[in-house]
Formats: sequence, C-alpha cells, structure tokens
Amino acid sequence: MTITVVAVLVLVVAYLVAAAVVPFAPASATTATYAAPTSSAPALRFPGYGATAVEATDFPESLTTSGDTKPRSIASISKVVTALVVLQAKPLSAGQDGPSIAFTPEMQALYATYLAKDGEVAPMPAGLRLSEHQTLQVMLMKSANNYAGSLALWAFGSMPAYQRAAASWLDAHGLHDTTIHEPTGLDAGNRSTAKDLVELGQLALANPVVKEVVGTKTVTIPQVGVIDNSNKLLGMDGVEGIKTGTLDQAGACLLFAATYERGGKRVTVVGAMLGGVDHDSLDTDVQRLLRSVADNFQLITLTHAGQTFGTFSTPWRDEADAVTPSAAQVLVWGKTTVTAATRLDRVTFGTKGERVGRVRFTVAHHDPVTVPLVLAREIDDPGIWWRWTNPFQGA
Repeated sequence: MTITVVAVLVLVVAYLVAAAVVPFAPASATTATYAAPTSSAPALRFPGYGATAVEATDFPESLTTSGDTKPRSIASISKVVTALVVLQAKPLSAGQDGPSIAFTPEMQALYATYLAKDGEVAPMPAGLRLSEHQTLQVMLMKSANNYAGSLALWAFGSMPAYQRAAASWLDAHGLHDTTIHEPTGLDAGNRSTAKDLVELGQLALANPVVKEVVGTKTVTIPQVGVIDNSNKLLGMDGVEGIKTGTLDQAGACLLFAATYERGGKRVTVVGAMLGGVDHDSLDTDVQRLLRSVADNFQLITLTHAGQTFGTFSTPWRDEADAVTPSAAQVLVWGKTTVTAATRLDRVTFGTKGERVGRVRFTVAHHDPVTVPLVLAREIDDPGIWWRWTNPFQGA
C-alpha cells in the first residue's frame, strides 16, 4: 500500500512539474483587413490651343500633356539651352561672377544683325567687358539676342561649333524631340515639344546658376543699364522662372516653374505652354493651370497611431492587438492606389509597446513605406494554476 501511495505521489509531482515547465507554443495570429485611403482623379485646366505639358518634380505620375505633340517653334526658350550648353563648356559656380568676357567687334555687330530681324537686343558699347554671370543675366532676363550670340561665340568660337555642341548636349540629355540651330530662338527651326521642354526646365532648375538668374526680377549691369526680367509672372502664385518666348511662327510661349508648400514639403511644378496669342492671355492660362495642378496634391494617411493590423490570441483567452505606434502619411498627386502587407512575428508573451511585426504600404509611383507594429497590451504568462488545470493546452 505504501509503495502504491508513493508511486501515485511521484506521478502527481511529475505531472505538476511537467505541466509547470512545458513551453508554450506561440499565440495564434490573425491579420486585420486594411481599408486603403482614397484619392481623387486630377482635373487640370489646360488652354484650348497650341501644346502644353506640366509635371511636378519628383511626381512622375503627374506628367500631363494637352494639345499637339509635334515639335513646335520655341522662340527665346532656346536661350535656356544656350545657357546650359555654355555653362557645360565654361562652368560657373553659384555666387561666382566667372571669367571676364571682352566683347569683340564680331559680337558687337550682332546688335544690328538681330535688331534688323526685329529681335530683342541690349546695349553693347565698344570696349564693354562683363563677367560670364552678368552676360547670362542680360541674355536670360532681358532675352537679349546679341548677348546670346556673343555667349555662343565666346564659348565655342563660331555659330556652327555652337550648333554642334548644342546637338551633342541635347542628345546626351535625351531631348530627342528638340532641335537647336542657333542660340537665340529667332530661327523658327529651333523646335521642341512641350514634354521635352518640361525636362529642359527641370534641368535648368537643377543648375544653381541658371535657377538664380531666371528667378531674379531686376538687376543693374554696368554700361548696359537696368535689366528687368521679361517673365511678368515671376513672384506671382509661387512662380520662380523660367523663360519667355515670342516669335510670329511660335506665338507667345512660356517655360515656367512654381513652388508650393504641400503636406509640409516643398513641391515644384514645371510646365511649358506654346502657341498663345499674346503673353497677357498666356499668363492667365498658366496661372489657371498651375492652380489646378497645385490643388491635386493630397496628403493621404496610410495609418493612424494605434490602428490595428493584427491580433494575437492565446489558449488562456488572452488577446493583444498589433498596432502602429505612430501615424504615417504620404504626399501624392492625383488618384493613387495604396495596398498594405502585414507580417506578424511569432509571439508567446510580450510587453506593451514591444515590436511584434511590421506593415509595408505600397503606394503607386512612390517608394514603399514600412511601419513597425507593437503590442497594444501585455501578453502575460497565465500562471501556474492555469498550467495545472489546463494540462499541455498551451504547448
């Protein structure tokens, strides 16, 4: 009898010990259904003439065009190409004046040549010397053709050499629908598409020297006089440049850029509008278009702080949600799709705030956004009594 009692006691003790120390399997995990945020389709206000393209930098999905897509005469927008090609040959750092240019008789003769073609010119007295930066100011701000031609001669020695350099530069930057025969834009054969010009505008803004010059309203140049920017929209509605163009064969043209504050970020919109009747009406159409583009930026919330993306359930009927510790937002343009993929870790016990997984948001046209998931409350050991009364249920 004594042996039997001892055996039973041994078995009981063995059971209690085994039940107390047996490891628990991870809690079962289920993911929650994600309701994606919604965004509206853009409604842009394009003019009914010519060709137009517009794009928000860093938002390639925003590139939108209207009108014809064939190359059109671009008039003095050509001078943006001239500036970038010259700066490639004669680099200039932001804030520097650069080398001095002595204007030769050949350069001074361009005044009469371009004036005879009814082109914009600026004074170029005998013996004039200006810095490269000052010469760029006169060319880009006043759109002075004699200064564009002079820069081409100074940098490349001849107009044919400039033309070859411009063609090489355009090819290197993928502007295959743009043709530049000469540096001023008085040749109607200088042609481009509105889409190419948007890319040209972005290249211009990426150059700190060009960006600074086209964003300057007025400057006084020694022996030349006061130079006002021909872009009358500069400083209005966020507009920061870039270049006007006017030619009988081209109509009124504008390569433009504007910067806005949206969702705590600065966003830049670049566009080109070609074939307007005059600059007053064209400027009105540009402003209308820019407002419609700016209105289509939306800050969408991917997740709120504390939003549940999964739940852990234990055999002892304890539950804890996997939640995001903070909100996540992303700035989008126009209609955008969002999906979420949740991954939960293997969890047995845990403390409140402990990381237990992640949710990865895929946003159309944007880099993925990954947000950690944490426990909303503790998952505690159920204690020895539950282990003894629920033998091996958690294993």
